[in-house]
Amino acid sequence: MTTYTNFYINGQWVKPSSADTISVYDSVTEQVMATIPAGTATDVADATRAARAAFEPWSGLPREERAKYMSRIGDALAGRMDEIATVISKETGMTKMLSQLVQVGLPINSFKQAAAVAESFEYSETVGTSLVVREPIGVVGCITPWNYPLHQIAAKVAFAMAAGCTVVLKP
Repeated sequence: MTTYTNFYINGQWVKPSSADTISVYDSVTEQVMATIPAGTATDVADATRAARAAFEPWSGLPREERAKYMSRIGDALAGRMDEIATVISKETGMTKMLSQLVQVGLPINSFKQAAAVAESFEYSETVGTSLVVREPIGVVGCITPWNYPLHQIAAKVAFAMAAGCTVVLKP
């Protein structure tokens, strides 16, 4: 069994504000395969403050730079495909092949597509006599389901970050 004790907030692993944990079950054996910290309102507030503080520097990066980060995340997922698919298969009951295709393959594609969009999207355009400017809005809060964990995370996070927003994720 794996025990996770920290949250990733503001670029570092930090202790949660509570000692409470959540059990993660292997869908086949029904045994606890991991424990994770249970977040509190304090933890969410800390993450939101950190995301807000990171927003200005992140959104200020040139879109090509943000695209490089999205592409690197896609590459990192590809490098760990087998490991990630194995864990997701245990948790969700999905076959490993389907986990590789859907739970890792699609997230890789999401991050690669987000990189392409970041590089090519026109953030401003003239419409008639008006100038329409699209700009990052701020912190995006994402809540994702258990049954498509990484796929839904990537579908939300990749494009929000590529657009210049920062993210607080509650999987």
